[in-house]
Amino acid sequence: MSLKEQLKEDLKTAMRDKEVVKRDSIRAINTMIKQIEVDERRELDDDEVIKLIQRGIKQREEAISQYKAASRDDLVQKEQEQVDVFMLYLPKQLSDEELEAGMKEIVAQTGATTMKDMGKVMGIATKTFAGVADGKRINEMVKKLLS
Repeated sequence: MSLKEQLKEDLKTAMRDKEVVKRDSIRAINTMIKQIEVDERRELDDDEVIKLIQRGIKQREEAISQYKAASRDDLVQKEQEQVDVFMLYLPKQLSDEELEAGMKEIVAQTGATTMKDMGKVMGIATKTFAGVADGKRINEMVKKLLS
């Protein structure tokens, strides 16, 4: 079952069970998918849908930090609930230990020793860990290993 089919089924279930947050979150994902499919006149595959979901999570996390700065706890909670639903549709994220082990391997392959080599490592790492670790975590791990 593709990710889009899974979203469709989960939307039906959420509507039936009156799960408002889940329903609205899935609708937001479907809206992002539909917008790209209509604009570009093509079907999105699962990898592209995952990238869209990650972008949605990033947007909501930025909104959360702004709402926290404005002391709007009600909106922080709403956005966090949406992030939690979005996370259900991402592949299982790597633990810090798994990410570090993979990063050490990439650093060894590239022969990177200093922060000047960060670009080479990041290029390979972002492709290798696409979908299972976000860019921010990868970046922090590279800095940790090369400093």
